[in-house]
Amino acid sequence: MNSDEKKQRVAKAALEYVVEDTIIGVGTGSTANYFINALATIKHKINGAVASSNATAERLKSHGIPVFELNSVDEISVYIDGADESNKYLHLIKGGGGALTREKIVAAVSQRFVCIADDSKLVDVLGQFPLPIEVIPMARSYVARELVKMGGKPIWREGFITDNGNFILDVHNLEILAPVELEVRLNKITGVVTNGLFASRPADVLLLGSDNGVKVLD
Repeated sequence: MNSDEKKQRVAKAALEYVVEDTIIGVGTGSTANYFINALATIKHKINGAVASSNATAERLKSHGIPVFELNSVDEISVYIDGADESNKYLHLIKGGGGALTREKIVAAVSQRFVCIADDSKLVDVLGQFPLPIEVIPMARSYVARELVKMGGKPIWREGFITDNGNFILDVHNLEILAPVELEVRLNKITGVVTNGLFASRPADVLLLGSDNGVKVLD
């Protein structure tokens, strides 16, 4: 079974976590896109969704799923999104698609965060996937210098602008042994909007698509 087939399998499994007659949060990326396709089959059971990116909002609308602005919503029952990496504690690296800030905001508002991924995303130590950091454009070089001092190798994702109008630095060469502490430390760098570590608010459930079905970690 290839990666796409595993993603499709886990996306369908995530439908069990959708809370009927509520507004749910929906993430961004290839696995989230498969989830949106699956969600369209039960769209009559929910009131609508909050999207973590403009691309996700457009995809939801194309399936006839109502999209709400977060500021007009009091609560989100569940947030369903993919990840670039996860450890066994459900600490995540996200942001490969550049939507990390809005993803982190939607996750913070949601009562439950269900992460969906193929089994290749589960690692012992986070950091093999470059850690995305969203930065204010004028602070790009300064933040990059600070990251080098921390042992990272930041690479500017040239030509990419986030939905918030900011830049992304992808930080290589990090072995993230203390995700919560590093998340807090990175966010203290002036000019950083947020970073792609979801450790202070990790996933509540991780669904992993595999050749043998869907594995549940919680």
